[in-house]
Amino acid sequence: MQAPQEGFNLVKFFTETKEELAKVVWPSRQQLISESIAVMSMVTLVATTIYFVDNLFSWLAGKVFG
Repeated sequence: MQAPQEGFNLVKFFTETKEELAKVVWPSRQQLISESIAVMSMVTLVATTIYFVDNLFSWLAGKVFG
């Protein structure tokens, strides 16, 4: 087992970063577009659901406490 090195080695950092980025499996353009659309659709669906549930609870609170 090696002893930990002191200090920060910028060249080693960039070399290791380049090696790690080479291992990344980047999505295709089609996959990126379809997954982005799926994420935006889910965000819109959840935001709309929260909006309607909030309005429902506001209406109910007005009926109960108003």
